[in-house]
Amino acid sequence: MSYFTNIIDKYPILKILSNRFVIVLIFFAIWMIFLDNTSYFDHRVLNKELEELEVNKKYYQDEIKRDEEDIKRLKNPDQIEKYAREKYYMKRDSEDIYIIEYEGDTIHEEQSKTKSL
Repeated sequence: MSYFTNIIDKYPILKILSNRFVIVLIFFAIWMIFLDNTSYFDHRVLNKELEELEVNKKYYQDEIKRDEEDIKRLKNPDQIEKYAREKYYMKRDSEDIYIIEYEGDTIHEEQSKTKSL
């Protein structure tokens, strides 16, 4: 017993750490940070996922606004014809269309995407 009192006298921090309330508090903190289902690390992962979902939400809201503007423009028959000519390379019966592709051109990339679908 005197050995333990000598150690506690030599290191006063051990007196504080040997208190049962401190021991329970340390155990509780370790449990909540590392082991619990709602641990700190799980919350960090969930917060990162939430941030990614918010970024995706913003992106899709912007896409919806852009599509709504396109729909408003396409109510005009001239705009429908222009859109069909540019996007789907449609033509009138008496016309010939020549598509000139350059390296890295987006037209080539769009065609390869539509073919793979």
